[in-house]
Amino acid sequence: MFIGEAKKLIVVVIGALLNAIGLNLFLIPADVYASGFTGVAQLLSSLMDQYAPFYISTGILLFILNIPVGILGWMKVGRSFTLYSIISVALTTIFLGILPETSVSHDILLNAVFGGVISAVGIGITLKYGASTGGLDIVAMVLAKWKDKPVGTYFFILNGIIIFTAGLLQGWEKALYTLVTLYVTTRVIDAIHTRHEKLTAMIVTKKADEIKEAIYGKMVRGITTVPAKGAFTNEPKEMMVIVITRYELYELEQIIKEVDPKAFTNIVQTTNILGFFRRD
Repeated sequence: MFIGEAKKLIVVVIGALLNAIGLNLFLIPADVYASGFTGVAQLLSSLMDQYAPFYISTGILLFILNIPVGILGWMKVGRSFTLYSIISVALTTIFLGILPETSVSHDILLNAVFGGVISAVGIGITLKYGASTGGLDIVAMVLAKWKDKPVGTYFFILNGIIIFTAGLLQGWEKALYTLVTLYVTTRVIDAIHTRHEKLTAMIVTKKADEIKEAIYGKMVRGITTVPAKGAFTNEPKEMMVIVITRYELYELEQIIKEVDPKAFTNIVQTTNILGFFRRD
């Protein structure tokens, strides 16, 4: 358990560093905006720099924006997921303050692409190890636990606002480059983690009761069990079917590894569900 938590913490640190590198060395100097709360923090920082008598850096604004979301996540999502998300945001803020805000290249397209790729690698590995970079990730978890809501719609609306505002502030050419960054970021995160908001796990095991108890201890998800039998050995088993969000994938994987490392698990895309997929 300690080794797993230490590994997750190391990944969160690396992810925050990569995210800060992508911002300070590529995106911010080129006036190209990231997605989600990071992009909102960039926009607010730019507005203050141009129109306000005082200036607040992107890193500080990112931390401030995540405070109410972190409180919501702590109450509604779970302490472990929220704690690592807070650590990720705090470390990103620290790295943004430490790293120099300087341009590696004067080519705006290179800045947009490489900034998006580097930041996305940081975000992707953080998600893969069961943490998040805060912001809309926590909102997505809250909505998933409260009711089955199409989280992608909120991401689309917020990123649309970022692109439109970038066009008004920096010109529509910069807005198009921001769109390039958002596209690159999404594709890289998809490749590292998963683009699907919901996934179906089919677990074939001889320890169904133990796995079920472990899942119910950490997740609020319904499980369907189906009698199964090994075709070669004729051993009686059970197949457990559970629908989860992408943020719960790491936690489910860890539960299966701890309870029954020999279990066969198939993770497939879930395009749509009818009714609630949480345990009442």
